[in-house]
Amino acid sequence: MNEQLEQLDKEYVLHTYARNYVNFKKGINATLFDDNNKDYIDFTSGIAVCSVGHGNKRVADKIYEQILNITHISNLYAIEPQAKLAKRLKELSGYNIRTFFSNSGAEANECAIKIARKYGETNFEKKRYKVITLTHSFHGRTITTVKATGQSSMHTPNFAPYPEGFSYYNYINDIYNAIDDETAAVMIELVQGEGGVQPFDKQEIQELAKFLKENKILLIIDEVQTGVYRTGEFLASNLYEIQPDIVTLAKGLGGGVPIGAIMTTHKDIFNPGDHGSTFGGNYLVTSAALEVLDILEEIKDSGALDETIIYFNKKLNEIYENNKELFTNNVGLGLMRGLRAKDADTLALIIKTAFEEGILVLKAGKNTLRLLPALTISKNEMDEGFKRLERALNKIKKS
Repeated sequence: MNEQLEQLDKEYVLHTYARNYVNFKKGINATLFDDNNKDYIDFTSGIAVCSVGHGNKRVADKIYEQILNITHISNLYAIEPQAKLAKRLKELSGYNIRTFFSNSGAEANECAIKIARKYGETNFEKKRYKVITLTHSFHGRTITTVKATGQSSMHTPNFAPYPEGFSYYNYINDIYNAIDDETAAVMIELVQGEGGVQPFDKQEIQELAKFLKENKILLIIDEVQTGVYRTGEFLASNLYEIQPDIVTLAKGLGGGVPIGAIMTTHKDIFNPGDHGSTFGGNYLVTSAALEVLDILEEIKDSGALDETIIYFNKKLNEIYENNKELFTNNVGLGLMRGLRAKDADTLALIIKTAFEEGILVLKAGKNTLRLLPALTISKNEMDEGFKRLERALNKIKKS
């Protein structure tokens, strides 16, 4: 069956991914099963998407209930679950915001950049349009968000010319000297995901936020990966105790259905026609997202999420301490974690061997083993997952 799937995929799907041709057929929370009924502990959650696990019955029931009635009508009409979700995001974030809904993180970041450009056009005598980002950032794969991404490997000549107005710097402190009279916004991730699961210093971020506010420059926080309780609080921005002008969300918000959200304190920045989306925020995805937030708020309020974070990181630290010949550092926040491998070849071998042992893990940056489990992962799944990871690492050390 896997050979047949591989043949179909290679013949009919554009080759944009280095695929692993396992054929998953079923998922229960943080456990996946392939077509041979082999089970895998999933420490990836679809790259931080399946926040409430696979096959979540509450989300499935909500989607089924909604799809039996209305799936989609377009944004030409008011959408009740969309309005309720926007209100919920305001309450959970603690910010005085309005929200626009899109279909993905890249689209959310595109919208954030459009807000920054309009802000720069309408609030200053001389137009401001430049956006400063960081060297190891990742903000999406559209032409504009690729250019906003600070990794030079993303800026291949194949897709040039790129939009102008973006510049990149290695450190937060570099941003101050980079600002000029055409700078509209600074766009950062508080924990760089694709850039190696690297959190920034809290005081450094707070000082930057204060400086930008004083100088009327927008602070955009890309929380596509860090948002929706991934770092332990609803937003990493809450954890860092800052108030951004714009926050973007996606991934874990829908629990598996595609949704993005752009929350901004500039509540009247757009006029009708300035921006739009055919599918964004439709009945299906916003109903699912409301149920996801119900589940996650419950586990946060009960203390279960905090317990999971503590236990996961305890087990991860044991792995790190037992395998210092393979890893140089233990990084991350909440359930967005990484182990820095000693080199890229070692990392590739770890990911391959872990898969063979039935544990799914990810790569970040050049040499970081990234772990993004479902926020609902059970203690038994954590125990089994780390047992399999340890087994994989022992195999590598013996080889």
